[in-house]
Amino acid sequence: MTYATSNPPRMLVQGVGGGPAVWLYNSEDAIAEVDGAGYFSNAGDLGMKEDDIMLVVNTTGNLATIAKVGALASGAATVIALTAVP
Repeated sequence: MTYATSNPPRMLVQGVGGGPAVWLYNSEDAIAEVDGAGYFSNAGDLGMKEDDIMLVVNTTGNLATIAKVGALASGAATVIALTAVP
């Protein structure tokens, strides 16, 4: 599937003092699709910034991933799934 602007991520916590905001995105799309280049085509309009944190929930697989906004280009955002470090 592809990103639909009718189902945008929602900001849960606004960044304080220049820190990152926290977003929630629920979708049937797997993280492999969500972390594709420029997936969030209207990120700039939503107010996303580089290094913001996103909780990505796959609604069909009951999976959740923590990601960060890695890049914004022409208003579109690319997120990067984060890896836990022991």
